[in-house]
Amino acid sequence: MKIVFLGNPEFAAYVLKAIHEANCCDIVGVVTMPDKVGGRGNKVIESDVKKTAMEIGIANILQPEKLRDPQFLESLKALEADLFVVIAFRMLPEVVWSMPPMGTFNLHASLLPLYRGAAPINRAVMNGDAQTGVTTFFLRHELDTGAIIDREVIEVGEDENAGSVHDRLMELGARLTVQTIKNIQTGEIKLTEQDDTGITPTGAPKIFKDTCKIDWTKTQREVHNHVRGLSPYPGAWSKFQPEGAAAVELKVLATKKVDEPAVGEPGTIVAKGKRLFVQCQDAPIELLEVQPAGKRRMTADEYIRGIRWSQAASI
Repeated sequence: MKIVFLGNPEFAAYVLKAIHEANCCDIVGVVTMPDKVGGRGNKVIESDVKKTAMEIGIANILQPEKLRDPQFLESLKALEADLFVVIAFRMLPEVVWSMPPMGTFNLHASLLPLYRGAAPINRAVMNGDAQTGVTTFFLRHELDTGAIIDREVIEVGEDENAGSVHDRLMELGARLTVQTIKNIQTGEIKLTEQDDTGITPTGAPKIFKDTCKIDWTKTQREVHNHVRGLSPYPGAWSKFQPEGAAAVELKVLATKKVDEPAVGEPGTIVAKGKRLFVQCQDAPIELLEVQPAGKRRMTADEYIRGIRWSQAASI
């Protein structure tokens, strides 16, 4: 069976390599984002999928600016693929996903119909879900709504962050994608419509800076989930105003739920010895790792040694 793989980031690149190593199909082409120029020295930035495709010797790497471009569509059709596999790419027009005779399937990092959208891993952890997983499904017009082919579930630890969940789902997703390709090839699939799962669909909208701001009027548990759901990237943040000093912005990258006496109104931050606490709605939370604006990630102890105030309030 001939497939074309479409994807951009590390998550997708890991799966592409797994498909190659499984030797379950012929990867006749890869579609990924165009190269960018940026960073120090204006270097050329290639997607992780492009790098992996080159490493494993895939000759046909297509990088269209527009997915409806006639020249791109002609090149894609000329590959004569039986199946398209899409992971963390972008919205495909019907002229693309309807092209292969065996269809186009997507691997999504949630248990659909939960967390349809751009940030399923972050949103599941931010909401404190005890379980998440990966789902393969056939594409159709509406985003992340197609018939489910298969899915796998993992447990999420109550202190686990989005980075750890991402890495575990990447490995799980690679195995599920390979198995899905094999099952499609042999016809051993049983489709389930998302409306028939009995689960109410939820969204996973894109994460913006305002999304990451910490609301200290939330409970300790809610703040803890918010922080770990955004760690290590893009990072939850808050601004604090010490008396007689300039306001500071801190990314908060790790916290700990503690049983400590209140330290003030919600948003009050207090340094006690080598430890740093912020008051939430119901109890203080301990900050374990922070990153001041323009500086490196550091432990609370390291940060405290560099500040001259012991107490401040969020703004």
